[in-house]
Amino acid sequence: MAIRNIRKEGDDILRKKSKPVEKFDQKLWELLDDMAETMAKANGVGLAAVQVGILRRVFIIDVGEGVVEFINPQILSSCGSQTGEEGCLSSPGEYGIVTRPNKVTIRAQDRHGKWFEETGEELYARAMCHENDHLDGVIFKDHAERMLTEEELEEMYGDE
Repeated sequence: MAIRNIRKEGDDILRKKSKPVEKFDQKLWELLDDMAETMAKANGVGLAAVQVGILRRVFIIDVGEGVVEFINPQILSSCGSQTGEEGCLSSPGEYGIVTRPNKVTIRAQDRHGKWFEETGEELYARAMCHENDHLDGVIFKDHAERMLTEEELEEMYGDE
């Protein structure tokens, strides 16, 4: 496994639409493993392949219960609403107020190509939507009602 470079906002690749995964092979497995290691080192909750420079419909999420891999994801349903702070590993130190669905169900493939459905609520649903957006070249700031100021961040996080 290896730590990959996380692309930062302003890199044109983050605005491109990712292509479906067709080969479920060692190269994909290495990408998934590298993404998990990269996300963990960066203290992230989610990471899309495009964020490490790979234009494939792949993202991973870990909200504290282990990494879940989503390949060729499709949002089947969403309901409810939640508004809260959101950030991104591609926009370090920046946070905005974003409204997302409170519950989301996604159909995706695992690393072996087997289809599954996963339902997430609250933070997990937020992360599912956030990472899925990356696959279409959308970043959280596109949805932000407003960005948080440095003063607001200082008040929220202090010297963590």
